Amino acid sequence: MAKVGKRIKAAREGLDRNKLYSLGEAVSLVKGRSKTKFDETIEIAINLAVDPRHADQMVRGVCVLPNGTGKNVKVAVFARGDKADEAKAAGADIVGAEELVQEVQAGKIEFDRCIATPDMMPLVGRLGKVLGPRGLMPNPKVGTVTPDVKTAVNDAKGGAVQFRVEKAGIVHAGVGKVSFSEEAIAQNLKALIDAVQKAKPSGAKGSYLKRIAVSSTMGPGINIDLASVAGE
Repeated sequence: MAKVGKRIKAAREGLDRNKLYSLGEAVSLVKGRSKTKFDETIEIAINLAVDPRHADQMVRGVCVLPNGTGKNVKVAVFARGDKADEAKAAGADIVGAEELVQEVQAGKIEFDRCIATPDMMPLVGRLGKVLGPRGLMPNPKVGTVTPDVKTAVNDAKGGAVQFRVEKAGIVHAGVGKVSFSEEAIAQNLKALIDAVQKAKPSGAKGSYLKRIAVSSTMGPGINIDLASVAGE
């Protein structure tokens, strides 16, 4: 068995791993037990009663966090003409068409979020094998294939978080930083949970939310009492 370090032992001390805490209690515990020298990310794991191998049980969406993510997101936009100008004016870091496609094909990927106008998708579609594994492929279901590039860029810069259920039926997402206030973290968590609930697929039967845990990057997971978040 791997040896547990002093820092991890201290973070776990006095914590009942089997107890369900209210959302507010969980946030307070996560902040209070963060002792690293860097600003840790607040992470949430939501276990859902779905089997994503079935198309009617796939959970995917986007949530604009009310208090942002605390990260500086670099945004690339595939667009031409007026839409390219609109993207630049909105604050996109990289804007281009054919030349940007060539750069990405060559392995130059210097962005965290990728947006495309619909007319660019025949070109951008060629990048599926490059962008797909990185979770960067534009998709209309999460608002990254759109003619409204201004809104898409503003959302990406302002704290939009994309989520997608994994094979095990779990949604993972970062929802802020330990340096945020408890209120800001709680608001972001609540927004993400609400977005996942609204994305409940038609094939999900019975109780949709099975378990929710929150943690910091290097901290222990805190189980949240489902009764303390919005009911289904």
